[in-house]
Amino acid sequence: MNDGSQGDGPLRVHDIRDWARALGFSQIGVTGVDLSAAEPGLLAWLANGFHGEMAYMEAHGVRRARPAELVPGTTSVITARMDYLPATPEGWQEVEFARLERPAEGVVSLYARGRDYHKVLRSRLQKLAERIAAAVGPFGHRVFTDSAPVLEVELAARSGQGWRGRHTLVLNREGGSMFFLGEIYVDLALPATEPTGDHCGTCRACLDICPTGAIVAPYRLDARRCISYLTIEHAGPIPVELRPLMGNRIYGCDDCQLVCPWNKFAQAATLPDFAPREGLVGQPLVALFAWSEEEFLRFTEGSPIRRIGHERWLRNIAVAMGNALRRGRTGDPGSLAVTGGPSE
Repeated sequence: MNDGSQGDGPLRVHDIRDWARALGFSQIGVTGVDLSAAEPGLLAWLANGFHGEMAYMEAHGVRRARPAELVPGTTSVITARMDYLPATPEGWQEVEFARLERPAEGVVSLYARGRDYHKVLRSRLQKLAERIAAAVGPFGHRVFTDSAPVLEVELAARSGQGWRGRHTLVLNREGGSMFFLGEIYVDLALPATEPTGDHCGTCRACLDICPTGAIVAPYRLDARRCISYLTIEHAGPIPVELRPLMGNRIYGCDDCQLVCPWNKFAQAATLPDFAPREGLVGQPLVALFAWSEEEFLRFTEGSPIRRIGHERWLRNIAVAMGNALRRGRTGDPGSLAVTGGPSE
């Protein structure tokens, strides 16, 4: 085990925090590797089938809760968060809710409107690891950013990044929930940072607003009903009974975050990577549906959207177009029929 005392002297979490901020991270935390208390909840979630078709979650089983088994030699986990909210005027939640009331407009989740966060975080976490190595000498490590069976919410909460909100996402008093998480598993013995308490109180706004009722209980999500899962992870047709509930959401869903009171403290991204791309915001469904596969690949190059492929992209938009036409029958002026799109 490396005690972090090589190089110029003992490694301090304060130093890591400074290096991380220079790389665009908002906060750094450190926790140990004993996540045994999280194992019963993980196993119950899997037993209920709440992971849906994400078989990789079940395949790794409790290894997700055992960092030292996933990466032998790991003694500490460095967690990092990075804000992704694009620079928007005050009242951005109302702006986003208004998009959902324009049924002919395709709505992409805020986090996916810019560059693929996997690429951004992974490269910067690796640079952080290299900076640590420059201070203490070579050390064992592995970088993660939503890329392996890691209990990142549990690790983030234990390391003081925030607390697990009732919608199962991490909430931070100074940053809401509009941020990405990443981890560096290290063989360095680092002092842990203090966790924070739960500040959701009696609020259940996220449970009440979820369009499909995917948050089946506080802190419990059935991914099979979640619009983010349905539009991204789910293969094949979307269940008929869930289609009307998806509205015009064609990639992901932000409702539980938009309604969360803590997101009035959400911070704008410091990196330009997450600025919205032209063509992904405020676009008519009919225009997006008209993309050929070549256009889809071109317009989504370097974007997280590309991973779902053209076929799922069209599937999602087709569901949204059907919902818009359904609203058109009630006289909604935002229907596809009124805007000149496909008619019945």
